[in-house]
Amino acid sequence: MVLLQHELSYHHDSALLFEQMAHQEWAMLLDSGQAINIKTGLAGSQYGRYDILVAEPFATLVTTKKQSRITHNGQTIVSEDDPFVVLNAFLNQHKPRKNKAHASKSNLNKSNTEYPFAGGALGYFAYDLARSIEKLPNIAVPAADTPEMMIGFYDWAVVVDHREKKCTLVSHGLTNAVQANWPILCARFDAMVSKHPKSVSEHVFQVTSKIYSNLSKSQYFQAFNKIKSYIAAGDCYQVNLAQRFYAEVQGDSWQAYKKLREISPAPFMAYMNLPLNETEYFQVLSNSPERFLQTDGNHVETRPIKGTRPRSADPQQDVAYSNELLTSLKDRAENVMIVDLLRNDIGKNCSIGSVKADKLFQLQSFANVHHLVSIVTGKLKQTATAVDLLKGCFPGGSITGAPKLRAMQIIEELEPHQRGLYCGAIGYIGFDGKMDTNIAIRTAIICKNVFSFYAGGGIVADSVADKEYDETLDKASKLKALLEHFSTTHTD
Repeated sequence: MVLLQHELSYHHDSALLFEQMAHQEWAMLLDSGQAINIKTGLAGSQYGRYDILVAEPFATLVTTKKQSRITHNGQTIVSEDDPFVVLNAFLNQHKPRKNKAHASKSNLNKSNTEYPFAGGALGYFAYDLARSIEKLPNIAVPAADTPEMMIGFYDWAVVVDHREKKCTLVSHGLTNAVQANWPILCARFDAMVSKHPKSVSEHVFQVTSKIYSNLSKSQYFQAFNKIKSYIAAGDCYQVNLAQRFYAEVQGDSWQAYKKLREISPAPFMAYMNLPLNETEYFQVLSNSPERFLQTDGNHVETRPIKGTRPRSADPQQDVAYSNELLTSLKDRAENVMIVDLLRNDIGKNCSIGSVKADKLFQLQSFANVHHLVSIVTGKLKQTATAVDLLKGCFPGGSITGAPKLRAMQIIEELEPHQRGLYCGAIGYIGFDGKMDTNIAIRTAIICKNVFSFYAGGGIVADSVADKEYDETLDKASKLKALLEHFSTTHTD
């Protein structure tokens, strides 16, 4: 396998380059949050290293209800097969092969191991895609008219490595378009890098209403008490309960994302500009701190988050909050419960005896909250693919509860709106088999002039209603602050 590579000028802020393609259909940025950390000197993102920029997919896969539509070479094929099977099949058809590459001033490398992504599938898997895996009731109301899965297949990507301070255009050269036009593509990005304009948008972003929630505090308490009764009856051990926040907006969503990454950098951020239909678009703004699944070769890793405390502007109080979290038996018990669930989930597609909880209860601090993070690893079976692993673990146990299926049934019963993308996953699966995905928490959708996002937390037997409700507000604080920053009216 020969990999096409073309080195570009490095800049610590990848948004300056992505801004020149941010408004294109199917443009996507996977953002490590490192740009803001470098600028401010903050520790911030503890795991972020790479930013990945893509646009112009040569094929797309969109799943709505029970239909998956693959558009490729000007033709659209509709399938009612399992969407994970459809995705797996398309990736298998486009495995990297040896090819003759253009010389230009680009370099060739026989291995792509230094790049996390050099082409493949990139997009989102909504929480409600789980309906293709499990039988769930349809009680809650769909919140946004967006598909359950949207995947672009890309034959080039710009990979920014903040550790090595390198920016590289890479491709497997699988399509004739890239093979025939590689020097032109390289020259195009050279020109884009040299510009680095401050802004290419003529439109501002504005919030034109108050911020609303789909659950009042009393309604949240009613749902909370119902969960406690289910736990007492032995139906479940933990259920994640979330409320939906929303406001009316207008203007350029990219401006909102730039502000979000400034006020709250996180290691698994993302921005996507996606077609809703032939004339409308919607955007995804993800501020996620949580890795869902990563594969590299046969190595599998997941980093579940369970346990939260707010941050404080008072350094002593901030340390007190973090110490309180680290010593909390309740939060540790919740964390172990989800670690066990995920060990079971990844074990479905990992070699027997390879699954291990490598680290437990690691403190990770972000702009608005402290979290407890654990690390679970395994070795992928030779007969399994990254897509098999994703399906076997979907949706992530850290945002459902335990047992997973019963928890999801209760969520459908008690949350007024279906979750859509929230608590699904965003990330890539390369043609070479590498995968990295987040858990789509702290993630907003801007669709038909409505900005919506969710915030939730795990309810267990000894949970206290007031504290759990306040935790959802802590988690929502930065996205609410973002809306308030752009507000043209007073927000409550």
